[in-house]
Amino acid sequence: MTASSARKLFGTDGIRAIAGQNPLDPTTIYSVGLALAHWLRKTAASPRVLLGRDTRESGPWITATLAAGLREAGAAVESAGVVTTPAVAFLTRTHGFHAGVVISASHNPWQDNGIKLFGADGFKLPDFVELAMEDEIFHHAAQVAISDAQQFPAVEENFALQADYIQFLIDAVPGLSLSQLKIVADCAHGAAAAIAPELFRRLDREQRGNITLLNIAPDGRNINAGCGALHPGHVAQEVNSREADLGVTFDGDADRCMLAGPRGSVINGDAILLMAARDLQARGMLTGDVVVATTMSNMGLEAALKRSGIRMLRAAVGDRYVLEEMQKQDAALGGEQSGHILFPHLATTGDGLLTALVILDLVVRSGKSLSELTADLKVFPQVIVNVKVREKKPLDTIPAVVQAIRAAEEELKDSGRVVIRYSGTEALARVMIEAESEEAMRRHAEAIADAIRTELGS
Repeated sequence: MTASSARKLFGTDGIRAIAGQNPLDPTTIYSVGLALAHWLRKTAASPRVLLGRDTRESGPWITATLAAGLREAGAAVESAGVVTTPAVAFLTRTHGFHAGVVISASHNPWQDNGIKLFGADGFKLPDFVELAMEDEIFHHAAQVAISDAQQFPAVEENFALQADYIQFLIDAVPGLSLSQLKIVADCAHGAAAAIAPELFRRLDREQRGNITLLNIAPDGRNINAGCGALHPGHVAQEVNSREADLGVTFDGDADRCMLAGPRGSVINGDAILLMAARDLQARGMLTGDVVVATTMSNMGLEAALKRSGIRMLRAAVGDRYVLEEMQKQDAALGGEQSGHILFPHLATTGDGLLTALVILDLVVRSGKSLSELTADLKVFPQVIVNVKVREKKPLDTIPAVVQAIRAAEEELKDSGRVVIRYSGTEALARVMIEAESEEAMRRHAEAIADAIRTELGS
């Protein structure tokens, strides 16, 4: 049994749940603080921990509760306030913190929240560390009792840290000026709303005012609500109606980015990988001419990369698994269809704002539109059906599901792909089918989804 399959608290992207309910109840959150501080003190006598959060209304009390546990166990705590997940990773590494913690549920609705942990190197903590911490978290949770009514003092926020991160982004694309482009940026009422206004103001070097920022007024409950990277059609529509050159859109914690073309076409992570791969290859920076994607990336991306002499490898879904494969291959680029893109020569984790700037820089340097840069990407029809489940029972132990999957694979053979997996962050089974025949694709997707729904539906 692998560490990831044995874990009870941590999913593929930290702990995530409805705020206030187990495992994001006050007692468990406090216990996470205790366990993290104890783990850090094995190698540092006086560990320093950086905290950051997105804009959910539960963020402040979760931050305060976690900080109280950290301090109780001997760690010093500092907060960057509302910042993106990649900002915490960057600041943890560059400011000498022993760990960084992000309070965010990424693309989930406002009722949810989460805890993501980063090591001193700016990378997410490995599976085996999170697994080892779980036992201590459960131990502490059984011995301490923090009531819902208990309030801990707020953590003072150091806004200079935000400025350091913004400067890093600007330095990552030296000389970039966005004054010649008409851009629409959707910040999803999330963490990007705290960073994007100053970032884009500084990159509009001629102060032409051609950059429109949408959804930058978070109220604690509107994060991701009909906007952001989960709803890229929103920014695409705005690009079209405003006759803009392109659009960029981020999720709640801004670790992913999606784009919109000049006529409102949605451009996902696969297309971003294609553009970035070809640009890096042309500049002699694509190590081994290899790109790491995931099992969800479209067969059309693989074909387009192959035409450029670039090999595509597939990792399990989750940016931590993409990164693991990239490190094995010494790859210079990897990412997910959802818009998590990894540039290891620039950052340790996926960064939506950084990805946007890299692609904007490519557009400016090339003089080409997003449509021109992705013109030969022929996407196979693909459907993803999400099925709510009451438990995550191994799918290969359910005869009806196995039979439905086998029927799809036998019919599609080399003309399609079948990928069935559980979400690492939600109680969902995801059925993805890709095929030349749209009719066969939808028929088999529904058959497999119905089998899962019948056996495991919530």
